[in-house]
Amino acid sequence: MNRIPPWLRYLAVAGDVVYILWIVRNGMESGFRGTPVEVVSFVGLIVLLALNAGLLLLWRSAKG
Repeated sequence: MNRIPPWLRYLAVAGDVVYILWIVRNGMESGFRGTPVEVVSFVGLIVLLALNAGLLLLWRSAKG
């Protein structure tokens, strides 16, 4: 019983990727400088977004 439309998963993955690219772009503009707390939080956020996108894509392909 799959109630989530496939396009919604792809939209979530696209949102994750766009957000990751936005974070990286802002980091490049600031010369990748920040306080240690900022660096850890941004790296953690990127890891969580990438994990979310990866799990959504893998779950979709496993369900067939």
